[in-house]
Amino acid sequence: MIKLDDKEKIVIIPISAIDDFFDHPFQVRDDEEMDRLVNSIINNGVLTPVILRPNGERYEIISGHRRKYACKKIGIVGVPAIVRELTREEAIVEMVDSNLHREHILPSEKARAYKMKMDAMKRQGKRTDLTSNPMGGKLKSMETAKLIGEEAGESANQVRRYIRLTKLILGLLTMVDEGKIALRPAVEISYLTVEEQTDLLETIESEDCTPSYAQAIRMRNLSKEGNLDIDAIFDIMTEQKGNQKEKIKIPMERLDKFFPRGMPQKRVEDTIIKALAFYQKHLNKKREGREER
Repeated sequence: MIKLDDKEKIVIIPISAIDDFFDHPFQVRDDEEMDRLVNSIINNGVLTPVILRPNGERYEIISGHRRKYACKKIGIVGVPAIVRELTREEAIVEMVDSNLHREHILPSEKARAYKMKMDAMKRQGKRTDLTSNPMGGKLKSMETAKLIGEEAGESANQVRRYIRLTKLILGLLTMVDEGKIALRPAVEISYLTVEEQTDLLETIESEDCTPSYAQAIRMRNLSKEGNLDIDAIFDIMTEQKGNQKEKIKIPMERLDKFFPRGMPQKRVEDTIIKALAFYQKHLNKKREGREER
């Protein structure tokens, strides 16, 4: 969380003069949290000032993107703000720290934020107490990850895992955000080439499957050896997992005349099972009728 200096003054800055932070890694979503923030501002005003840095004749926002969006949404033209003289690196560190307390943060947001902060801290070198080590000199990646993790409540290894997600192609990263691919398999997949990741995404979509941790490790090892092609990916992804029951797959185009598009899969499955049960009952009655004759 950003701490406010007692000497700093709160001023009203026009929203029209405030630009979003360049390459801001956190999304501003129009969701229930935003609705609560809007209602809070309507009833109580902006309780916490936004943090800005001067950028020529304009300002760049460090903390308060959601507050700025909420104010614009309800027609407020100026927000209470504290203006700080910050270098680009200092601004990145403050921006990341001020946003990590959010209630809901996507893995992709955390990945980009950690990477931005790590890069900024490395560029700062021994200039600030945030990035200096006792022996002086610039920090190594593991040292920086440890510092970031301590401030975020995570281990250095976990920070590095999140940063690896920045190596994923967009389609796979989206699946991580949606909870379809877990963090550990995603980290292993991030070591595949772009072409290999593209082949994997195509296989995931066509076969309706996601990689386990063991499968992801196997693909990473094959990639390292130069032996991972689309056929190898297909073989790995279509093998039956130990805890996976055999499935029957029916193309949706064969079901279009029976179910409207967009019907939840569970409802489709339940309806098919009920229809089969009815059909089985019908067959049993016919069989009993023939036996009586």
